[in-house]
Amino acid sequence: MNGVKKVLGIFMILLMVIFPQMESFAKLRNIESNNVFHQDKIPVGKTGKMMSVTFYVETGSDYADAWAGIAYDDEEDENIEFPFELTSETTDRKHVGKISKGKKKSITISARVRRDIPEGYYGIPVYLADDKEGGRGIQEYINVYIQKSATTDSSESEAVKDVEFTLGEGQSTPRGKYPDVLNFGLNLANTGKLTAFDVTAHMVMDKDSTVFPFEINDANYDRHFDKIESGGVTSLDYSFAIQKNTYTGYYPIKLEITYRDSTEGEIKKTEEQFFVHIQNKDKDETTTSPGEFNPNDRTKARIVVDSYRTEPKDVYAGETFDLIIVMKNASASVAASNILFTLESEKANDSAVFSMEEGSSSHAVNSLPANQTTELRLKMSARAGVDQRSYSITINEQYDSPEYKNATDKVSVDIPVRQVARMNIGSFEINPDSISVGDDANITFQINNTGKVVLYNLMAKFNADSIKENEAYIGNVKPGESGNVDVNLTGKAVTADDGKINLTISYEDENGNITEETRDFILNVNEEAETDIDITDQPMPEEENKGFNPLLVIIGGGLSSVIIASAVILKKRKAKKEQM
Repeated sequence: MNGVKKVLGIFMILLMVIFPQMESFAKLRNIESNNVFHQDKIPVGKTGKMMSVTFYVETGSDYADAWAGIAYDDEEDENIEFPFELTSETTDRKHVGKISKGKKKSITISARVRRDIPEGYYGIPVYLADDKEGGRGIQEYINVYIQKSATTDSSESEAVKDVEFTLGEGQSTPRGKYPDVLNFGLNLANTGKLTAFDVTAHMVMDKDSTVFPFEINDANYDRHFDKIESGGVTSLDYSFAIQKNTYTGYYPIKLEITYRDSTEGEIKKTEEQFFVHIQNKDKDETTTSPGEFNPNDRTKARIVVDSYRTEPKDVYAGETFDLIIVMKNASASVAASNILFTLESEKANDSAVFSMEEGSSSHAVNSLPANQTTELRLKMSARAGVDQRSYSITINEQYDSPEYKNATDKVSVDIPVRQVARMNIGSFEINPDSISVGDDANITFQINNTGKVVLYNLMAKFNADSIKENEAYIGNVKPGESGNVDVNLTGKAVTADDGKINLTISYEDENGNITEETRDFILNVNEEAETDIDITDQPMPEEENKGFNPLLVIIGGGLSSVIIASAVILKKRKAKKEQM
């Protein structure tokens, strides 16, 4: 057993000799349990270089004025290395500003990586506080990855280059506040072994305030030096006005440096960057790190539809109309120029509903100042055969603003297209085709909806001097369908004209507007037929008086009595019938 212990002891000594840095290897922190600090990707830095550490916070409470920083604790586990150089700049609190509960806030902190740190992952403690010096705070770990800077030998020690520049070493981050002018000097050191000749430091600039926070007032921000000796330091002095639309945060400023390593040598080029901090307005929600391009941060004009109308007011399918659109620059202070409006119609059955009757669908406007309007007038036509409803016209916009070139946007208007109601009437069936006063005739026919709109509350009304007025309610008839009419008409008076019966068909549209159409057909009304005979009114036939005949008198008297009695009976029956 003792032999085994000795072997293990020797093995551990060998490990310590072969891997002297083993006890201080970097470690990756598990941040899945973090409540506040989160990372979408792990920042990468290089030994001896400045690096930016970007992460975002999402808190469960509001911060009116938040501050963030990198923490360092001497009592931390000695086996966990702190990867940054410990200066006041490293642990200084950075101003974050307002943080809203439940909303993401992006934070970037800069620090210089130690030159002696091994390559690998490192967990660094960061904190969030509600005061610059003290206040309540939250501390959690985030991760970074450190790479070794370029080396030329296996010992991983950096070789001294002929010429190498270091920017801002030992200096604090330049800080500016809008609307003040930021004046700062940046040390440019030649850490190489040779003198650099014909040195020019060119600052890389951009009009976008999210990339470059300063106003570009001078034509040239290059700084030129005839030479910078090995170990020599010179100052790059700048004076910048801060852009109004800049957000609070850190911004990486790039320098392109050209030089010669001898008086007659060829031009060589390198690139360095430093950070500046700007204090201005805060961004409530963002997932974009300061300095990253975000097109939504640029200020541009806002062109909207102020009003529009058509002439005539009602647009019918298959007909032409004038469309007048008033476009307005709704921005309070941002102008627009080089504007191109292109109209695009909604499609129905893969074909455009609206088309240009005259001119082009694109219209150019040279400029549109803030809060001003311009009018577009277009001659258009609506395609026949489309359903009756509203169709949209999209206005695609492309324009320039002082800070936003080739901005694009789109707005739309809705144009109601109406259809003309169409119908036809089937053949009339009249039974019988003539009647007497007091009698009825049955009239049947169909009303066919041959248009593309519904005929609402369809009715048929009948009137003439010879009949009693009557009407039939059919209801709603959809396009392509028919409504049946079945009505009885009663004779009121003998026809005194050509026997025409007036038919009025009425229906409503979706807005309740009534339309009427008239037709006619023939129905004659005759006199009432005689159905009873009054014998008392019939004249007796005259007989020749050939002399007195008593028998004839007796027979005639009896016959007269029978006739009178029959007449009386008939009259009683007639009176009774009329009472019934």
